Amino acid sequence: MHCPYCRHPDSRVVDSREVDDGQAIRRRRSCPECGRRFSTVETAVLSVVKRSGVTEPFSREKVKRGVRRACQGRQVDNDALDLLAQKVEDAVRASGSAEIPSNEVGLAILGPLRDLDEVAYLRFASVYRSFSSADDFEREIEELRSHRATPEATPESAEAAH
Repeated sequence: MHCPYCRHPDSRVVDSREVDDGQAIRRRRSCPECGRRFSTVETAVLSVVKRSGVTEPFSREKVKRGVRRACQGRQVDNDALDLLAQKVEDAVRASGSAEIPSNEVGLAILGPLRDLDEVAYLRFASVYRSFSSADDFEREIEELRSHRATPEATPESAEAAH
């Protein structure tokens, strides 16, 4: 790491701490040449591979923009969008890969969005899955209804089954 003051090509780490709930490391550094101290923040880069083959860094803001368009006119607040973007990032990072295809990001969006707002989910799915007819919408609506009708496996429902 070059010193930002004298451009010396080396520095010594004085202290390291986790920040952003363990998503990054803040390092306090000292330059052996000029003696000045400075901080750096290191994060693991997660890249998204687009269909064209181009890679770009994962962006929560880009996820939020896409979902916000699907939620236009719906009662969805910014905190819910922030939480959804965090869930999506957690899901794609959990894959353990440094590069993830863009279609996997889209799949990671669909689950939390379905739980957040069904209309926004249908809008997003129609673009993401390239719906071409009303039949595609009908099929997706039926899947939504069956998802809603299937009770989630909870400790209470498991006890009631016995």
